[in-house]
Amino acid sequence: MISQANSSALRASYPSNTGDTKATKTTTSVSQNASTNRVDQLKESIDSGAYKVNIQELSEKMADSLL
Repeated sequence: MISQANSSALRASYPSNTGDTKATKTTTSVSQNASTNRVDQLKESIDSGAYKVNIQELSEKMADSLL
């Protein structure tokens, strides 16, 4: 099942020829704003020392990538 967010991302990735470029630009800018907000949140938590790395999860992912 495709959620609304995934549906919007798909539409942005594959624009139709019906002239809805404005909608595509809006969807892209919303996605970029969400990414920017997440990056800003991560920067703030790293700067404040609140960001904690899950060592167990990180080591498992590193090991999986080596296999």
